[in-house]
Amino acid sequence: MSDLATTVETLPEGASLLDRKMKKSSAWVSGAVILAALLGGLGYIGFHVIGDLGNVTLGSTWPYLLLATALLIALGFEFVNGFHDTANAVATVIYTHSLEPNVAVVWSGLCNLAGVLTSPLGVAFTIITLLPVELILRVSTGSGFSMVFALLVAAILWNLGTWWLGLPASSSHTMVGSIIGVGVANQLINGTGGTSGVDWEQATKVFKVLLISPIVGFGCAFLLFLLSKWLIRYPELYKAPKDNTPPPWPIRGLLILTCTGVSFFHGSNDGQKGMGLIMLILIGTVPTAYALNHAVSAREIQTFIAVSEQAATVVNAHVDKNAVLGPDARADLTDYLRTKQLQPVTMTALRELIRDLEGDVKAYGDYKSVPPAQQTNVRNDMYVASEAIRLMEKSHAPAFTAAETKILTSYKGEVDKATKFIPAWVKVAVALALGLGTMVGWKRIVVTVGEKIGKEHLTYAQGACAELVAMCTIFAADNFGLPVSTTHVLSSGVAGTMAANGSGLQIATIRNIAAAWVFTLPAAALLSGTLFWLFRQFGS
Repeated sequence: MSDLATTVETLPEGASLLDRKMKKSSAWVSGAVILAALLGGLGYIGFHVIGDLGNVTLGSTWPYLLLATALLIALGFEFVNGFHDTANAVATVIYTHSLEPNVAVVWSGLCNLAGVLTSPLGVAFTIITLLPVELILRVSTGSGFSMVFALLVAAILWNLGTWWLGLPASSSHTMVGSIIGVGVANQLINGTGGTSGVDWEQATKVFKVLLISPIVGFGCAFLLFLLSKWLIRYPELYKAPKDNTPPPWPIRGLLILTCTGVSFFHGSNDGQKGMGLIMLILIGTVPTAYALNHAVSAREIQTFIAVSEQAATVVNAHVDKNAVLGPDARADLTDYLRTKQLQPVTMTALRELIRDLEGDVKAYGDYKSVPPAQQTNVRNDMYVASEAIRLMEKSHAPAFTAAETKILTSYKGEVDKATKFIPAWVKVAVALALGLGTMVGWKRIVVTVGEKIGKEHLTYAQGACAELVAMCTIFAADNFGLPVSTTHVLSSGVAGTMAANGSGLQIATIRNIAAAWVFTLPAAALLSGTLFWLFRQFGS
């Protein structure tokens, strides 16, 4: 944790402003907060994991070793994400002297933790839908683990590389590129027959958000800065800080508030990316404990049974009476998800799957009572049924009435309660990794954002405008269940305020950031695709 330590008395020639601030900043309080959070979080995680696995017999130590390795890699991604992305949130409060560096990073880490713990989870499952469907259904096999390991390791390596160079590249962008790489490699390895690659429609939707985010950051921060100069006639707001003197309290409060908001919503959005992948790992290694949500109440089970009967009736009205159902209804629906083409047998398969699931849940009484050998099968049936309904509603084929759509949406919601859940300890683990990452490796990116984007020192108004735009953009993306780049929005927002103020931009830095943005997706895709092929050689 060198970035949290007090720097030596003699500074190197050409030391940055941050070095000079770190010279006078004490770190023992920060260290105590980190230690307390670490011990408390590990205790909470250990207690709940032992409780979840207490009644599970895995037969050998191999699943435990696989689980520990996979979780270590997944949490490693979130740790790197913390010191790579969240540094953007603290740059403005540090360079405006609103908070000392050690205080700022600890506060930002705690806000990230709070954001993860209260996240709505929409982004977590948006990321999952980008993956090849058959790999999701076979996550407990060698190919499934190859997928998870490849995309996580590729994302970590690229993030570490750009962090080392001090480039504010996007972890969201990196993750999407890694997923695309795995999808393309999966299709190339297996051929087109019966194998899906990338869900290009979903990937395009996510990529559009990532493409637009720097434009939104630059444009909105540019306009907000000009608007504030016109409406708020407070000269101190538009001046650069003097020496190490903190700004007046109204300005300081605003900057701390925006830092808090960006950190909180970064945790809420970015923390979810790791959660979805961790759930795939848990389902693959210990399906008995994590394939189905054992916390679903008896009342919710009865609601599921009632809605299942209604959904089966709706689907039956659209069944092709001449269609011949194959031996495996789930396989027919998986083909539909892979090809996006509605076949005569598709609706028949969906009806049968809905009826089979209703019968299983009636027979077992609750999800906890489903036999261990059947937990994965029931989950996969539910996942395929839910995704098939989502795709049908999205494509408007078949054409359901408003009343039918309402019933199917309700059914999908009940199914998702059983499969799209994240235990509290997973949230705590991700929050801890993200928060600790923020507190450890933030310095390189902070220097780039604070000193190397504009030609002049960041003013109070510039910092506030850039962070307000970032905070609002991430909040909006959270509500739409879309991953967005904190890095792109905030660094482009800083550039926007510099342009609006006529401060000038350091073209070399802007060029390097743009190059990282352009190369992130293909580089991460190539890296993850290669790793997927390599890992596949060790298992199938």
